[in-house]
Amino acid sequence: MDDALLAVAREAKGFMPDDEGAALHEAGRRAAPCGPLLEVGSYCGKSAVYLGAAARAGGTVLFSIDHHHGSEENQAGWEHHDPEVVDPETGRMDTLPLFRRTIERAGLEDVVVGVVGDSATIARHWRTPLGLLFIDGGHALDIVLADYEGWSPHVAPDGLLVFHDVFEDPAEGGQAPYQAWKRAVGDGFTPESTTGSLRVLRGG
Repeated sequence: MDDALLAVAREAKGFMPDDEGAALHEAGRRAAPCGPLLEVGSYCGKSAVYLGAAARAGGTVLFSIDHHHGSEENQAGWEHHDPEVVDPETGRMDTLPLFRRTIERAGLEDVVVGVVGDSATIARHWRTPLGLLFIDGGHALDIVLADYEGWSPHVAPDGLLVFHDVFEDPAEGGQAPYQAWKRAVGDGFTPESTTGSLRVLRGG
């Protein structure tokens, strides 16, 4: 990924260290021949820059799904709340303008398709096999499992499934993504790599 795109990714709001972003980008490049890429959880577009650049390099697109009102840990009173992304008129979080700005600054509007809505609702109507599925939406167990259950059947043969914020030790972070990762392994996805809290698995 070139330095200009890396600079945009680093400046975007979000919680992804450089090494995890690089691993996500590399996974996207490897998965692109299998089909389009899709992420659940866009926030302000940081991960979409890494995956969008991979999609462009691989001749495919990234579908970036988010309702843009923030997950539970982003709400007021929680650790990751950012008052700068609250709409002063509604009092609700609204990350869509920041997401659009990030993708525009990155010059990736031709390959990043923002889909605004509820992940589970969109998954029920999805039909296209995916080269890569990146799950990084809400981190409550029911939400992570719903994302996994709704989207994982669409991962193409030899496609990749990627989870973010996977922590085996409860002292390091929440356990829901780790539980979903274990479920995926039990369902036949094969672990391929771990970079920080980012885990990549391959479909059967």
